[in-house]
Parts: sequence; C-alpha cells; structure tokens
Amino acid sequence: MNVTSFVQDRQLTVALYGEIDHHSAREIMQTVSEKIDLYMPLRCILDFRDVSFMDSSGIAVVINALRRMNTLKGKLLLQNIPPQPYKVLRAAGIEKLTEIREGCTK
Repeated sequence: MNVTSFVQDRQLTVALYGEIDHHSAREIMQTVSEKIDLYMPLRCILDFRDVSFMDSSGIAVVINALRRMNTLKGKLLLQNIPPQPYKVLRAAGIEKLTEIREGCTK
C-alpha cells in the first residue's frame, strides 16, 4: 500500500508514496476514503513528498478525496508536491479546486 496516515486535532494527514498510477490509484482512493469516513476530519492533507511518479490516475485520487471532504464540509489541502506530480496536477487545473500549500516544489 502507498499510504500512511495520522490524525491530530480533527486534521487527517495522509502521506502518499511511491508511484500513483492506474495500478495503485483505486486502492489509494479506497484507503483515503475509508480514513476520511472513519475520522471525519475538518481538514485533510494529502502529502505528496515521497511520490516518485504520478499519472492522470493521481488526479482521480485528489478529486475523490475532495468530494469526500466536501460532503463533510471540510477542506482538502495538497502539500510537498514534487515536480513531476505537480505538472500533472497543474495541467488538470487542481489549484482551482483546492489549496496547494507551501512546501510544494515547482
């Protein structure tokens, strides 16, 4: 699995790592959704620090997490995005849908 997480003060941080592609995206989406449903956070942070590669399947991971957080009236933040995944997210216009926090490498 390409996910670890922790919760503190109704903030769920999900650290993603490895490759996010069509082979891993479904499992990652399911895991992130389960964590959001379990902890019902006010804020969810997806930390991309250790993501080595991401294709368009990674966009689906972000959109799915955004939808889950919207149902809770919560906020989704993305942080620590390496250059290659950042290009994919930027091409999709993700910054128009959710906040990309400092610490992102462009």
